[in-house]
Amino acid sequence: MTEDAERRGKGLWRIAVWGGAGALLLAPLVAVRFTDAVNWTGSDFAIFGVMLAVPLAILELTLRATGNLAYRAAVVIALGGAFLMTWANLAVGLVGDENNPLNLMFFGVLGVGLAGAVVAGFAAGGLARAMAAMAVAQGLAGLAALIAGHVTIVLTGIFVLVWLASAGLFHKAARQQGAAPA
Repeated sequence: MTEDAERRGKGLWRIAVWGGAGALLLAPLVAVRFTDAVNWTGSDFAIFGVMLAVPLAILELTLRATGNLAYRAAVVIALGGAFLMTWANLAVGLVGDENNPLNLMFFGVLGVGLAGAVVAGFAAGGLARAMAAMAVAQGLAGLAALIAGHVTIVLTGIFVLVWLASAGLFHKAARQQGAAPA
């Protein structure tokens, strides 16, 4: 494949991803016009726009920074998990409803990952440890919810697996980077 064709392919991929995000943002706007079941305000659209833009911007930076497929896949999994956890937590809440204060624990899980990523300097080995820490924090948040009388074992288990999958891919990326000639 020529360099020009490769560049066009990357451009089309980015257009598709960002266009898909735009379509996701427009879907509730259309729904608001046709049904009373969707009752979004301007702030709902702003929050959802930020929820879409931040992970996609991070993905853009990742794609530009590395060609390591394991690292890229780990980032996609971590960002996807963080997006889904945030969306579910804001929309309906992972514990009870969205106003239950126990839901803040799950935002804390994301905080653990963000802090770990910054401390690691976004290096693959450190990110593997940060994702493993997120899995532990996720399990502890699920346990705390269970002690408080809320059963979130399925969601907790799914997110623990997401963070561990990302950790495994970051670990693989770190091994590949370590094996690469200097």
